[in-house]
This record gives sequence, structure tokens and C-alpha cells, in this order.
Amino acid sequence: MGSKIAVGVTVVVAMLPVLLGAVPQAVVTAFTGNGSTTCTPSGTTTRTVPGYGPDQLANAAIITSVGNQLQVTEPGWVIAVAVAIQESTLRNLDHGDRDSLGLFQQRPSQGWGTPQQIMDPTYAATQFYRHLQAVPSWQQMSLNDAAQAVQRSGTPEAYGRHEADAEAIVAAVAGVACEHTGTGDCTNIAAPTPAALTAINYACGQRGLPYVWGGNGPELGDAGFDCSGLTRAAYGAAGIPLPRTSREQYAAGPRVPAGAPLLPGDLVFYATAGRVHHVGLYVGGGNMIDAPDFGQAVRVEPYRHSGDGYIGSTRPVSPR
Repeated sequence: MGSKIAVGVTVVVAMLPVLLGAVPQAVVTAFTGNGSTTCTPSGTTTRTVPGYGPDQLANAAIITSVGNQLQVTEPGWVIAVAVAIQESTLRNLDHGDRDSLGLFQQRPSQGWGTPQQIMDPTYAATQFYRHLQAVPSWQQMSLNDAAQAVQRSGTPEAYGRHEADAEAIVAAVAGVACEHTGTGDCTNIAAPTPAALTAINYACGQRGLPYVWGGNGPELGDAGFDCSGLTRAAYGAAGIPLPRTSREQYAAGPRVPAGAPLLPGDLVFYATAGRVHHVGLYVGGGNMIDAPDFGQAVRVEPYRHSGDGYIGSTRPVSPR
């Protein structure tokens, strides 16, 4: 974690009870593109998430409970949990880079509190939310941008990759499920990040162009695209460079964990005999946009998630 902005007011909060499921009964919208993300209290908790142990989920429950007590809306809980995943894997660490400590790797030297205070998960979560609430219009930011506005990390694009896990954890410990809405086509796009929105919008603008083997699109003098040419150009428009071929793009990652929900903007890959040969851009609603094959145009079509050679997906992030 990089340097932080010091705050003039120190907030000390006594340990709050972990109120699993005690959330405002409302639907909260955040992370808007043309579509939106909604976080809805479900009233039920599972308290288990694959890959996370009881101690990690207990810390997440404290984070969400503090958010509830401070009247931070549910998407803010997802942001906080995603930050804690990145900074400490949801463990209350007594060490870190320089003097960083605790769930959020906050630094005493940067005004976040004494070491003893920062090692109190309730105090640390309170400080995180106070900083988040001080960020203008954080509710309209992507998760990654809102998190970075608080953390000022040396790895500024690291937080968005934890969005799906954070949503699953918040659903497990606080009974709040987040859903990325949208029709899954080019008229109502659900986009969890500005980069994903830009990539999808670009790809949607290429509909009807022909499939061209090795094609990079009219901007580079070609009549159309092949599959990886389209995804490369789409994310290039968002400032994220991708390798040229589908095989190289799949190898570049970062991978979406098996079983994790796809988000609009994810790349989905298909292989034959273990060799990646096709890539599409997931747009939500069970659909993807791609340049399918010879004689076919760039189009939105159903995303094939089982059989048909589906091998996995990646979630492109901005270079550090």
C-alpha cells in the first residue's frame, strides 16, 4: 500500500457487534454505466465462501457491520471488502510494507491512528469508511477507482480484480447480493468499470463489420476484424493493451477463478484439443460480442459456457 492522505480527525469506535444480515431493506444502485449494479438485501447468509476461511469471513463481517452502523450503502461494503482482500487477504496482519498494519494496511505515519488502533478491525474499518465518504461522488465510481481514491496504492489497478469475490463475501456474511443488471446487448450495457464500459461500447460500434482473418479493423486499414483483433481494439480504446492472438490474450490473464460469476467486460475463450482458437467479449445477460468466423459479421450472440470448447475467461486490467 502506498502513502495515504492524513486526516485531522481521529475516529475511535468501540467494538460493534457483528450483525449478520442486519442491513437496510432497500435496493442500492452503484457503479453505473448504461446499465447498473444493484446490491439487494436478501435476508439470508451462507457464511461460507470457497477459498476463504472462518477468520477471514469474521473480519469481513466486522467490515460490513461497521459500514451498516455508519450508514454507508451496501456497494461501499463491497469496496471495503475488496480492499481488505487486496491489502491483507482479509487477515489482521501485524506487519506490512514500511509501517503498514491491519486489514487495510493503514500506516500510523500517515495519520491513520496508532498501531494499537489500526490493529482493531472495527477502528480500521471505520477509518476506511470515513475516508471513502470524503471522496466526492464515490458512489458513481468504479470499485477500483473508489478504492484507489482512499488507498493511494502503488498498484492502482489492483482492487477491481477482487470485485466478484467481495460481492460473494458480502452476500455470505451480510445477506446482500449484488447483480450486474442490463439486457446483455448493446442498448443497455452493464459495466462494472469505466474500462469495461469503453471496451463494450467500442465493440458494439463494430457490429456488422465482416470477419477478416488477421483483421484489425478500419482504423488500421482492414475491412473488419478477426476475434482477437476485435477484443484487442476494444480494450485498446480503453487504454488497456492486449496481445494480438486469442492464445496470447488467454495466457496474459488475469484469469477469472473457476466458478466465479462473469462480469461484463470479461473475455471468454474457446479451445480445441487444448489450443485456444477463439475469444469473445462478455456483455452480460448470457451474451458476448465477437467476430465469429468467415462469412459472418461482428455480432452479439449467446455466450457458450459449457461444451463447445469453452476453456475459461480473463478480466483485463490497466497496466500498473
